[in-house]
Amino acid sequence: MGMTMTQKILAAHAGLPSVAAGQLIEAELDLALANDITAPVAIREMEKAGGHVRYKDKVALVMDHFTPNKDIKAACQVKCTRAFALREGVEHFFDVGEMGIEHALLPEQGLVGAGDCVIGADSHTCTYGALGAFSTGVGSTDLAAAMMTGKGWFKVPSALRFVLRGALPRFVTGKDLILHIIGLIGVDGALYKSMEFTGEGVASLTMDDRFTVCNMAIEAGAKNGIFPVDEQTRAYLAGRFRRPVRVYEADEDAVYEKTYTIDLSALRPTVAFPHLPENTHTSWENIAIDQVVIGSCTNGRISDLRQAAEVLAGRKVAKNVRCIIIPATQEVYLQAMKEGLLESFIRAGAVVSTPTCGPCLGGHMGILADNERCVSTTNRNFVGRMGHITSEIYLASPYTAAASAVAGRLASAQEVLS
Repeated sequence: MGMTMTQKILAAHAGLPSVAAGQLIEAELDLALANDITAPVAIREMEKAGGHVRYKDKVALVMDHFTPNKDIKAACQVKCTRAFALREGVEHFFDVGEMGIEHALLPEQGLVGAGDCVIGADSHTCTYGALGAFSTGVGSTDLAAAMMTGKGWFKVPSALRFVLRGALPRFVTGKDLILHIIGLIGVDGALYKSMEFTGEGVASLTMDDRFTVCNMAIEAGAKNGIFPVDEQTRAYLAGRFRRPVRVYEADEDAVYEKTYTIDLSALRPTVAFPHLPENTHTSWENIAIDQVVIGSCTNGRISDLRQAAEVLAGRKVAKNVRCIIIPATQEVYLQAMKEGLLESFIRAGAVVSTPTCGPCLGGHMGILADNERCVSTTNRNFVGRMGHITSEIYLASPYTAAASAVAGRLASAQEVLS
């Protein structure tokens, strides 16, 4: 029986000729990741076990969720992690000045790439599937074991195949694609399955589109999302990725539980209404808003900021709206500065933050009050996710978010720019 792309990566890292869905395996890891929230939990478990980091170059600790520290507790979390990294000789420790949002930072720094097997104590670790890697989120205790042994255990997932045709229209992005898919299959439609993307339409998606799609695979319940390695992938990795590129392709007779065919050209700007990512809409009535957030591990890359700037340049954020823009990494911040995007944002009446997860998880830099509405490029819109339990989050692309900031209500880029 043939294997999917994910299954081939897992088999190779487990040292097995083949694996099958449902099989329990132990696999060698290329990288284990944690942040300022999850790392201290893993560190405490390691200390209880009397363990130490086995491979100093296969652990990444990124201080991004509440960084710069928002309060005493956050400062203590980072202090704990910083001391651990120094004591254990962890090579990849990213703090203020070097840090960025972890799932944008690690690909940018060349720490993850094609053919890798990666785990992270953060659910959106599935982002790296855009590079042809198997990457998935785990709990902090699993991470502690991984740091001590260099290995992780998995139940091999079954798979769903998404065959992409055509190309995305103007003002439609990878965010709209993944919201469309989640709306189609539901937040549990890919539960513990691999979402594997294929078809000639893949070539029309930018790497940033692919990062966004894989980032939100978990919002459909998936174990991971993954794209094939093509010329775009190789170009992204060239001069950046620190290990040999390993390409795994699904067998022709690979088994998929279901296949979905999606015509990219038929997609429209899509918004997930409260309070689940599956509650998707392509049309809406007059919905007034209070805040817009453009950033996060989903949509804080330079292409996302360029999309926002295309809408905001020469326009003003509505008086009743707070617009918060968060570059995902320091490199993205610098590039946005060089291109004049930051000036466009500030002149439009937006504020620009240092890289941080911040408001995405209700941390800081934009907490919502009671009954406030926010259009956000983040990945979750659960009850109370960004603040008060009566607040509402509308998930959208940078185009739609920026247009909504200008209109003072939920709006599309085409509407604002026409």
